[in-house]
Amino acid sequence: MALTDKDEALLALLRVNAREPVAALARKLNLSRTTVQDRLRRLEQQGVIAGYRVKLGEGSGRGGLRGMITISVEPRRHIDVARAITRLPEVEVLHTVSGKFDMMAEVNTESAEAMDQVIDRISQLPGVTEIETAVILSTKLDRR
Repeated sequence: MALTDKDEALLALLRVNAREPVAALARKLNLSRTTVQDRLRRLEQQGVIAGYRVKLGEGSGRGGLRGMITISVEPRRHIDVARAITRLPEVEVLHTVSGKFDMMAEVNTESAEAMDQVIDRISQLPGVTEIETAVILSTKLDRR
């Protein structure tokens, strides 16, 4: 399905603020409110927009330490390892990636000790051969 330039512009505005009122989006896009509503409905029905979510701010009290854990996995163990990792509540996102590592987990914990425990649990999973962890110090841009 091909997106129009206006669809792309609408999606760019929603990435900045998904709660932007339709009337404000319409003004910025130089379209009618009804046209923007129809575009949103079409993009949702076609699966381009999969949903809307709350993104918690730094001061939300949710977790004190965030990190990225890259994971190498034995051949043919990817599905089992991914299932086990997705059961860990501290793991917010799990990606499969190309390169030296096979997966990348975005983790949020309350403390360094809790992060250490998550790292230990992942490293001890059957099929995991190597992991590396990077603690996130600050986020400069997040358009999700």
